[in-house]
Amino acid sequence: MEKPLRKEKIWTKDFVLIVCANFFIFLGFQMTLPTIPLFVEDLGGNDQLIGFVVGIFTFSALLLRPFAGNWLETKGRGFVYLTGLTIFVLSVGSFGFLMSIALLFFMRVIQGAGWGLSTTASGTIATDLIPASRRGEGMGFYGLSGNIAMAFGPSLGLILTGAISFKLFFLICAGLGLTALFLSSRITYRKVEPRPKEKNARLDIYEKSAIKPAMLMFFITVTFGGIASFLPLYTAQKNITGIQWYFLLYAISVMLTRTFAGQLYDRKGHRAVFIPGTLLILIAMVLLAWLPNSTILFIAAVLYGLGFGTVQPALQAWSIEKTPINRRGMANATFFSFFDLGIGIGAMFFGQISHMYGYSTIYQTAAVSVFLSMLLYMFFLYREKMAIKNT
Repeated sequence: MEKPLRKEKIWTKDFVLIVCANFFIFLGFQMTLPTIPLFVEDLGGNDQLIGFVVGIFTFSALLLRPFAGNWLETKGRGFVYLTGLTIFVLSVGSFGFLMSIALLFFMRVIQGAGWGLSTTASGTIATDLIPASRRGEGMGFYGLSGNIAMAFGPSLGLILTGAISFKLFFLICAGLGLTALFLSSRITYRKVEPRPKEKNARLDIYEKSAIKPAMLMFFITVTFGGIASFLPLYTAQKNITGIQWYFLLYAISVMLTRTFAGQLYDRKGHRAVFIPGTLLILIAMVLLAWLPNSTILFIAAVLYGLGFGTVQPALQAWSIEKTPINRRGMANATFFSFFDLGIGIGAMFFGQISHMYGYSTIYQTAAVSVFLSMLLYMFFLYREKMAIKNT
């Protein structure tokens, strides 16, 4: 009798290190997510300024990602990742010493650069370490580290800022980034493969095979810009308690989906996960636009977590599915560029929306964005079907 084939190993020493490093940097980041708007408000800013301060972070990350993707293949994974982590630690640590919104705005640009470099590198390093046959499952486990940070980060950030000064709070966040920096220095990175010099080489800023899933991710992360920037202020305005529980329930729901969504993608592809996931996100946005009480807030958190946790790793795995090994860095850069663009545009646009029409309109508009992602996905499937029919 033939012995059954053994599954290729995911949990190597380097994969454990990148997962742990990802947890600590995401914990430091997630703790600042709901507290930066409060810090801006403490400095005298309004909703419009909150939107710009939150949004500029993602735009600076966006601008760096194409360069990060190129440097990953030329300068190496370790150089880009460690550089990005160092910039992130120094910028976050400086926040508590800033006394004006203008300086905070500038340092958020610097922070975004560090975030763009480190997260593009981290995702690429993870894909290097995961066997191709278990990529969806492995990316689910890798993403789980960030989701565990999500489970505790926002709530912990809100609790700490209510008990200690902003200065000490941001130093703690920087310390978590420093822990990630130490862990990542112990990883053995894949060596850079020399590439032949091309005549008349074009400006390399994206990977074509990642464009479709990246575009879909854009319309979904627009919703995250509205939640991260304005949901704490929205619930406070409506005298609804439990915003800390919202972020906790959201993250737990994301973690639950990681246990099966990646394997489902590996077996059946993105068609099995995208529409169900986006439908849950759409319902969550409608509930947030309504938001009569804490119960609806918590239901929206669970639905949003289940939907986002299903869709995000599937789209990221799809973005590198047909990408050559030496283009994975650029594929990840392309994917996260659209990811950042969605959050940044969402935060800035919703800052204007809330100023003119109120917070509820943010989530009505976000629901439309999710619906557009579903329409675009159906269009991609139609084009694919017609291309096969015509061959």
